Amino acid sequence: MKRILIVNVNWIGDTIFVTPFIRAVREKYPKAYIAILTHPRCCEILEGNPNIDDIISYDEKKQHGNLLKKFAMIAYLRSKNFDTAFILRRSLGRTLLLLFSKIPVRVGYASKRAGFLLTRRVNPPSHAMHKVEYFLNLAKSVGIEPESRNYQVMISEMDMEKAGRILKDAGIKNQAFVALNAGGNWGPKRWPPADFAKLGDEIYEKLGKVIVLTGAKKDIALAESISGLMRHKPVILCGKTDLKTLGAVFKKAAAVISNDSGPMHVAVAAGSKVVAIFGPTSPKLTGPYGDGRYIVLHKDIGCRIPCYDTKCKDNRCIKAVTVGDVVEAIKQLSN
Repeated sequence: MKRILIVNVNWIGDTIFVTPFIRAVREKYPKAYIAILTHPRCCEILEGNPNIDDIISYDEKKQHGNLLKKFAMIAYLRSKNFDTAFILRRSLGRTLLLLFSKIPVRVGYASKRAGFLLTRRVNPPSHAMHKVEYFLNLAKSVGIEPESRNYQVMISEMDMEKAGRILKDAGIKNQAFVALNAGGNWGPKRWPPADFAKLGDEIYEKLGKVIVLTGAKKDIALAESISGLMRHKPVILCGKTDLKTLGAVFKKAAAVISNDSGPMHVAVAAGSKVVAIFGPTSPKLTGPYGDGRYIVLHKDIGCRIPCYDTKCKDNRCIKAVTVGDVVEAIKQLSN
């Protein structure tokens, strides 16, 4: 039986982009033992995936930061007798991990620092492509052709029931609601709080939907600032859901409005109606992908996109998206 290790990327959104790759590997090798080596923050989003036999948590900077812990991981990987490894993140440390784990076939994109440690070096694409296609391109290099490019995040009945209880405890029973996900892992990717507040009031007054603000614990202050600007107070669920339960909340929502973020891709994977607001990042590279009910709002203001200037004070690119644009997009998705 073939034994395959997939070395994952480090972020939730990117991990969702990897799920079509994982499914493609399973389709090619239906009887193989397939494990994923991934950062702890990404484990939850992979749990329950029918194409994965084992999830191995690995944090090279903290949990496995010292040599003793790294050697322990090497010993563990050796014990699993993997014959093939795909490394999806160009990393010297992780490629060395595979070498010392004595995995004979190591497939990844060529790089100056770590490429010489691979047994099959694939040249990076000559043109920019969506991250889903970037990962699938690596699969294609070894003869694996995907049947689908859709995200795959498993949301269970238990997740749905938990989401129902959280919403009920927050005062939402049978009311239709729209989820606003205002967070983002860096400032310029976030649509202004005042716009989210105005949008929430417009949705309540014109569309008759209750507003739910979602996010992690770190987003509570942001949600409270948005709530403080609204005439019709929203329900704040920040910090009350794990990722899968958040996906279940999104599944129950009439629509989800989100910045470019991991939760936005969770909403797409859940099959929600999604309006994705983009500013400095490129929807062509990291936007929603595959089948789904989503609309991307992104204005060309003449700036270079993508732009990773996290200290940008102007932020004109994302401010160019108006409340009216979002309301119109929600109406289009509702038709």
